[in-house]
Amino acid sequence: MAIPLHQIIRVGAYVLGRHLRGVQRYPLVLMLEPLFRCNLACAGCGKIDYPDAILNQRLSVGQCLEAIDECGAPVVVIAGGEPLLHREIDQIVAGMIAKKKFVYLCTNALLLEKKIDLFKPNPFFAWTIHLDGDREDHDRSVCQEGVYERAIEAIALAKSRGFRVNINATLFDTAEPERVARFFDTVTAMGLDGITVSPGYAYERAPDQAHFLNRRRTKELFRDIFRRDPQGKGGKSWSFNQSGLFLDFLAGNQSYRCTPWGNPTRNYFGWQRPCYLLGEGYTQTFKELMEGTDWDSYGTGNYEKCAQCMVHSGYEATAVVDSVHHPLKAAMVALRGVRTKGEMAPEIPLDRQRPAEFVFSRHVEEAVARLDAPGVKPGLAGGKRQAESARRAG
Repeated sequence: MAIPLHQIIRVGAYVLGRHLRGVQRYPLVLMLEPLFRCNLACAGCGKIDYPDAILNQRLSVGQCLEAIDECGAPVVVIAGGEPLLHREIDQIVAGMIAKKKFVYLCTNALLLEKKIDLFKPNPFFAWTIHLDGDREDHDRSVCQEGVYERAIEAIALAKSRGFRVNINATLFDTAEPERVARFFDTVTAMGLDGITVSPGYAYERAPDQAHFLNRRRTKELFRDIFRRDPQGKGGKSWSFNQSGLFLDFLAGNQSYRCTPWGNPTRNYFGWQRPCYLLGEGYTQTFKELMEGTDWDSYGTGNYEKCAQCMVHSGYEATAVVDSVHHPLKAAMVALRGVRTKGEMAPEIPLDRQRPAEFVFSRHVEEAVARLDAPGVKPGLAGGKRQAESARRAG
């Protein structure tokens, strides 16, 4: 089982408790970005192309712990940027674990060997290593050769030290179902604890806008992948660190609307509105995010920018809540695997969605001004230059 039983029980009890109290909107996973700087410059990333004045900033340990206290989510995903570049990342993780939160530390693994002694295996902690397919696919995704091999070595090292290790794989429209299935076979054979998989989403800031999946292509791709399960079990042969209903959704078998408040994001600018993937302003408190956001104006069918999104950070929370409310449906998917044939669930109509608004990134200019960095123009600092400077710093 990819998701530990004690995590399933604790998260399930959390969801059920809020349901019984009539709470309609609540977070499941805190997406914590303690920094934006990275030592890679992936073409599909929308997080690193900020001016140096911003890339040099870090959330403090206190700010990170305050964020989890504010929102109360049972799970924390620490992302970035590259979190292992943060000099106090071990203290952040330790503080989260002390609060009995399930912590997933995302990393490209380039610094894992150097930093691993700062951490200890714990039932509340897991490494999540970025791995977007086999050697060719992953190195192309991160725009640098040799990264796949270093990630594989890091997985083996972490497993040998007794850590739980997952991978996070993002699939783009260049993905070939047969190769993806073989890749899942490979990492499963390595003894990996879990796979988190998601279709790529077109970040506005991402350098490469040409290779993101649309919803129809996403469903067809995942059906093609799951039907290549070596035991014919609709993906059950692979250990996914995700709910079965979310995987069923990816294959076009569930009609879900996203739950953007399920995975709130806290980073240097504040609480990102409305979600991890779409930045249209920030609030300074979680309460303001929850109460001051017009949630009904976002999501597929409501907003043009959201039309093609099927990403786990938007829909996993929907699937988890559905699993708790409809355990028999979840059990059926768990028993039979993902359905790969037959009619797909109805698609959300797009005829009433509001047009995209391209929000001016005033928060970047204001932050640079506060940092007293005259002459720095937001968005003009190239990602590859930032990545090279981060490599030297790491």
